[in-house]
Amino acid sequence: MSAPLAVVGAGAWGTALANAAAIAGEDVLLWGRDPDHIAAMARDRENARHFPGVPLEGRVRVTSALMDLSACDAALLVTPAQSAREMTEALALVLATDAPLVICAKGIERATGFFLSDVVADLRPGAPVAALSGPSFADDVARGLPTAVTLACPDGARAAALAARLSGRTFRVYHSSDLRGVEIGGAAKNVLAIACGAAIGRGLGESAKAALTARGFSELMRFARAFGGRPETLMGLSGLGDVVLTCGSAQSRNFAFGERLGRGASVFEAAGGRLVEGVFTAQALVSMAGARGIEMPIAAAVEALVSGRIDLDAALEQLMTRPLKAED
Repeated sequence: MSAPLAVVGAGAWGTALANAAAIAGEDVLLWGRDPDHIAAMARDRENARHFPGVPLEGRVRVTSALMDLSACDAALLVTPAQSAREMTEALALVLATDAPLVICAKGIERATGFFLSDVVADLRPGAPVAALSGPSFADDVARGLPTAVTLACPDGARAAALAARLSGRTFRVYHSSDLRGVEIGGAAKNVLAIACGAAIGRGLGESAKAALTARGFSELMRFARAFGGRPETLMGLSGLGDVVLTCGSAQSRNFAFGERLGRGASVFEAAGGRLVEGVFTAQALVSMAGARGIEMPIAAAVEALVSGRIDLDAALEQLMTRPLKAED
């Protein structure tokens, strides 16, 4: 009997991935920190907070006891990016040292400017680390709608093996050895989505949104190249694919946040009490880009907007009056 797969985080994305892995044939142990929530999920066999009426697959078992994960031979880390350090420290005490940890959040650690894979590698030296990213809404995955993502690990054979474990009929997982490229695409597109949402909220139209998407993707490519990501990775699911989805749909939390900003809401009001990862990522992204002399005007405008240094009209004016030059 094979060891179960751990899914760490019983929110929307964690629950969706747990169901997808179970459909692919895995025995899954889904961990959540709220004992009451986990007890309700165990009793009702659904995550009523996020997916009422969508049953948990039979091969999914839920727990709030972190020690239960010691039986697992691999884990998906599906908690917010800014909690990656705390959760990895806890998991390092219970997971086997050779158990891969697959990062499923999209972001950069704000306090340090570290990529999440570097945070995990520092806390579990020598243990395999991977990242899962791509154009995917949790609701689509939970309901079994067709979705394709990328799983990256520096060890290409390990990436292929992990991808195979998660792939089912409707949830297709491609593999890559470009860990840095995959996590940069996932993190940077959240910042770009805020800009696109703000343009739509301000009534600037689809043409302006398309221009921001294209120029923002160019920024993303420059950043990725500077940090070792491969261009072909950014042109794939975890780069361009995720940009297209996140920058074009109000289902995206970051796009919806930007849209509310565009309609005049404050940052606090636009967030609505929910975590908006692009807000955290913007600061780290701009700081890292500045340290290497990478020009990222759209990301810089978003960072200045969400930090309260300029208002939306000033941010848009800053972008729309940039000097004309050859497109790169």
